[in-house]
Amino acid sequence: MLSRRFLLGALAGSAAVLASGVDVAAALAAPSGVDARDVATANAGRSPTQWGMTLPGIVTTFATSGRQLALTFDACDRACDDALLDTLAHHGVPALLFVCSKWIDANPGRTEQLAANPLFDIGNHGTRHVPLSVTGRSAYGIAGTHSAAEVVDEVWANQTRLTSLLGKGPVFYRTGTAHYDDVAVDIVHQLGLVPVGFSVNADNGATSAPTSVSAAYQHAPAGSVVLAHVNHPEAGTGAGVAAAIPAMQSAGWEFVPLAGQRLA
Repeated sequence: MLSRRFLLGALAGSAAVLASGVDVAAALAAPSGVDARDVATANAGRSPTQWGMTLPGIVTTFATSGRQLALTFDACDRACDDALLDTLAHHGVPALLFVCSKWIDANPGRTEQLAANPLFDIGNHGTRHVPLSVTGRSAYGIAGTHSAAEVVDEVWANQTRLTSLLGKGPVFYRTGTAHYDDVAVDIVHQLGLVPVGFSVNADNGATSAPTSVSAAYQHAPAGSVVLAHVNHPEAGTGAGVAAAIPAMQSAGWEFVPLAGQRLA
């Protein structure tokens, strides 16, 4: 049976991070004593009412008083775009790298190497890289999870793996395809993570040409969370990033870590 302490703690944690404009440093701690199995049980049978990429509780922007962007990159599976990562390092650009368990399998030891670079923060990109749903909804032809228990498994198996690899658990989570239902968003919060979406899709699933990628960055509004991919070295993403970053830095733009920002 779930304890009253667990239920109150989970609800309080969810309410805190769902509030708009919340300070990430003050509100992202996982509720003390939360057990992933209890989260699954507490949410079993709940029916979602919303589905998408910009639901309440999903971070897509941050508060800024200047020309600032937060760069995020998904490592879904397959290869690693080392040239893109070298570009970020050369220009001193911080980035949040969302790593899927499938990508860890394909690139052994790489996650630990990336985490050792102070410019890079590692986020949880799920275990199987599927949409988060309690009813099996699909996105881009990829079937999602089918229950609260499957949502918890998709998040928590990779969270446990990353914690073991890195010595600490990621704070941020982005689901495969970036699609969630509202129950899944709540579950992610109850597990002590922050669901992250995006406000600018810079490479459209690593399908955009370099000029389009560069333009997406250079036209992004201040405070945007920008999404691109770091698992397709053959794509135009790396060249587009390499063109955009020095031009933007020369124009006075600053690239900042998502951690520590006031999120929205």
